[in-house]
Amino acid sequence: MLTEERFARIISFLDRKGSATVAELMREIGASESTVRRDLETLDKNGQLIKVRGGAITKNGSYATRDDEVVLRQQRHVDEKEAIAKYAASLIEDTDFVYIDAGTTTEKMLSYITNHEAIYVTNAVSHAMKLAAIGCTVFILGGEFKYATEAIVGEEAIASLAKYNFTKGFFGSNGITPKTGFTTPEVKEAMIKRQAMHSCKHCYVLADESKFGEISAVSFGDIEDATIITNKVSKNIRDIYKNLVEVVQ
Repeated sequence: MLTEERFARIISFLDRKGSATVAELMREIGASESTVRRDLETLDKNGQLIKVRGGAITKNGSYATRDDEVVLRQQRHVDEKEAIAKYAASLIEDTDFVYIDAGTTTEKMLSYITNHEAIYVTNAVSHAMKLAAIGCTVFILGGEFKYATEAIVGEEAIASLAKYNFTKGFFGSNGITPKTGFTTPEVKEAMIKRQAMHSCKHCYVLADESKFGEISAVSFGDIEDATIITNKVSKNIRDIYKNLVEVVQ
């Protein structure tokens, strides 16, 4: 197999899977370990992938410029979101002042929140209603209502966030990569997320494994800005994100 053909098959494999070990690539292209490692070195230097210990991860991932409606996103990765949400809810303590971002994974946290002593702020109408229904003290941001994500956005919401100092914040993200950080498709929602993260002492991004390697149009934080709570990651992903990832079972 010609060198350029090997390169194309490696990139194609990474685009499909997001990450790959050297052993997987050896099987995929039918080449020796030394050849695969040499190819990864070259592709990394060319900026076509990110070489990590034992393999590589995709450089760009897929690219999203718009949000799906909530009803569609609620049906995806349900079991994974449940596990992530349950663990995230367990982190809330009596003295916490908590921000909960709009999103389908953060929404699942609400079923597991048992701490009624903490105070909650959210930009999601449905989140506020559920928190109030279980007896929590909750504040909702004012501003423009975005139908697709059922979130409050806009300048008024940003101004409200600027006056708060949260102990913990829980966020959703459409995509996560080392280069682009945490991303979401829409500018107004990204601005809310960014301001809320700046107002938090500790930030947690709740993301199932499908979000790694994905990119949306607007970045709202660097990967160092938050601890990522996820359900499963490959060894390659662990190597690249190191101590920034907490994996729940």
